[in-house]
Amino acid sequence: MNITKPILRWAGGKSWLLQDIHKYLPNDFNNYHEPFIGGGSVFIYLKSTGIIQNKAYLSDLNESLINSYKIIKSFPEELISHLKKYENTSDAYYRLRDVVTENNIEKAAIFIYLNRTSFNGIYRVNLKGKYNVPFGNRNLMQLFDYENILKCSDTYVNAFFSANDFLKSLSKAQEYDLVFLDPPYTIAHENNGFIKYNQKIFAWEDQIRLKKAIEELNDKNVHFILTNAAHSSIDKLYDGIGNKKILKRYSLIGGKGAKRSLYNEYLYYKNQNGL
Repeated sequence: MNITKPILRWAGGKSWLLQDIHKYLPNDFNNYHEPFIGGGSVFIYLKSTGIIQNKAYLSDLNESLINSYKIIKSFPEELISHLKKYENTSDAYYRLRDVVTENNIEKAAIFIYLNRTSFNGIYRVNLKGKYNVPFGNRNLMQLFDYENILKCSDTYVNAFFSANDFLKSLSKAQEYDLVFLDPPYTIAHENNGFIKYNQKIFAWEDQIRLKKAIEELNDKNVHFILTNAAHSSIDKLYDGIGNKKILKRYSLIGGKGAKRSLYNEYLYYKNQNGL
């Protein structure tokens, strides 16, 4: 099967989960919701394999990210024409990083280019809201896979993108819909430290709001899958929320010479299968 691939690199992405995600899916569901879309690997996999049959509501607080998805969906050819102009060089990177434009297609092209060529594919802005990730010096055989961009555009048919807080997005979920939740991790894996940057964009108070939202989904008979860091505070907060699994995954954090470490993550789920 020729599976569509995500276009964007995203820290904390869930590509590693795809080989086992079928274990936690309901036998059937109506619409699909993902309020922390990030790189979109789970949605793309479920849609391109035919598991998602109906509408998909995909959102994130990152307006630049959502704009990029909207452009991929509706204007892939115009997007590609912009991307073909870009080069994987330090000079080009820092020049484009400083570009300010009101053209949404150009905004999306620059966002995708920076994501592709930046250090570790992370998204970070300074206190003034300016993207400040350094050039990645990546040795890429191919800068962009234009065929895959067109495939992603087709995959996004019946997908609706919005830049919203997760509570607003989850308010659309109805009985027998499926919600996949992969929030920014507030707690570092298996230690006592907060993740400094994520604490700014998804604080512990947001974890509490999310837990209450999942309780409401449960009351509405909405299927859900939630991933989170394996940490005692998360375990305590989400105690009694569906079924909990501890999953092991490898993660390569840092630049050249970084160590590939094995981490635990929590996965909570509830579906109509009685599981």
